[in-house]
Amino acid sequence: MHATSVITVPLGSRRQITGALTLVRTDPAHPFDTDDLDVVSDIGRRVGLVVDNARRYGRQRAVAGAMQRNLLAPLPQPGRLRLAARYQPAPVGSQVGGDWYDAFVLKDGALALVIGDVVGHDLTAAAGMAQLHGILWSLAWDHTEPPGAIVDRLDDAMPAITTVPMATLVLARVEGHPDTGPWTLRWTSAGHPPPLLLAPDGQAQYLEAGQGLVLGAPPVTGASRPDATLPLPPAATLLLYTDGLIEIPGSDLDTGLGRLRRHALALATAPLDTLCDELLARMPPGSTDDVALLALRLPDS
Repeated sequence: MHATSVITVPLGSRRQITGALTLVRTDPAHPFDTDDLDVVSDIGRRVGLVVDNARRYGRQRAVAGAMQRNLLAPLPQPGRLRLAARYQPAPVGSQVGGDWYDAFVLKDGALALVIGDVVGHDLTAAAGMAQLHGILWSLAWDHTEPPGAIVDRLDDAMPAITTVPMATLVLARVEGHPDTGPWTLRWTSAGHPPPLLLAPDGQAQYLEAGQGLVLGAPPVTGASRPDATLPLPPAATLLLYTDGLIEIPGSDLDTGLGRLRRHALALATAPLDTLCDELLARMPPGSTDDVALLALRLPDS
């Protein structure tokens, strides 16, 4: 059969043409007319806008993902302490977030651990994560202070020198000789999910002490951010994570925390990299958030 009438219209927006739409009729008794041309042209404009928006979103997601990956620097391995971390982007079709982790050795020899989440799901959140990352590193390096005091200074500086409206994080110090210990954990939490400690005796404990307000919340006059302290037993494993690991649509927070505790206990003796990979693999389907995970394992003696 041969075409007797054809309409071709561009697909695209005012900024860019992304393709063309062609319709063909083979009935010579019913050729396309001007009304058909108007309808097809309108369809071409609408489809073009959808394609253009999808391309722009894809570029934004790629930029934000690259920013996050480049900021997640290689982890130190001080002495016999072992660290592993994972960053898992949100599923395709979900918005990119501002989850991040960090670990670095401070001037006094303590190991700093950070896990954080900037409120928002777009390129702005990823940029805010980059800002907090740099400022927190500088503040922690500049003074030997308890974690709560450092995060208080970060909270004071945040509205003046960042675009971040609100964020959560945990800042911890692992104190003790990196080879022989004994080791002590000092930490503060700015509204972040509690760290999970896996002890060598088969127990798992959420560290719910040291909880303070999220970054960006109205301050309480005269109140300083709390710190918590806990001895760490040899062969223990500490997990810091963001809420994407425990929050699944249709499931409550207690269920998510219980699921993480159960899976972490089952993997407690696995190599650290295996533990991280398996925790992510065992997440139930349906998550729409990105995930950051930071794990520390102490030597067995």
